[in-house]
Amino acid sequence: MRNAERVVGLMALVSLIFFISGCAKHGVQQVEGPTPPSQEEVITGTPDMELDMPGSEGDVSAAPQAMEEELAKFEQDRIYFEFDKFNLTADARKVLAEKASFLNAHPNLNVRIEGHCDERGTREYNLALGERRAKSAQDYLIFLGINPDRVSIISYGEEKPLELGSGEDAWKLNRRAEFRILGN
Repeated sequence: MRNAERVVGLMALVSLIFFISGCAKHGVQQVEGPTPPSQEEVITGTPDMELDMPGSEGDVSAAPQAMEEELAKFEQDRIYFEFDKFNLTADARKVLAEKASFLNAHPNLNVRIEGHCDERGTREYNLALGERRAKSAQDYLIFLGINPDRVSIISYGEEKPLELGSGEDAWKLNRRAEFRILGN
């Protein structure tokens, strides 16, 4: 049992190192824009200078619309699991890292992670497996620095399939965790 805990801890440490080293490769890009006005221009202004006020040309709706799109993308990006498993794949960890970055940028938002299963197994078993899937996603977000108070979980087991039908094509889409923004 102790060796298993060490292996899990080591895997978490290695994942963190890869995550941090991946972030370090992206440098800050400098964006060229208009040059700042001279001190004289700031004080006196120029006769032909137009005031560019935010929202003066329909920009008012741009920010809320962009935020709505970001929220929709956050909720649409799911993570998937292998049959009868709740451990995170490399793809799932990548999606969760993106979600953690979004949540860090929006500290007023809370999230609920919903665990799901395919139709195989008993109702009780699938509810427990869905909970373990949601919990593994929650634990990883917390590991990435998200406050535990901001992340709740629920299991739907096999009750809310994404894809109806039997067979691996449907089952692989139903073995998932989904994310819902709860707001402030």
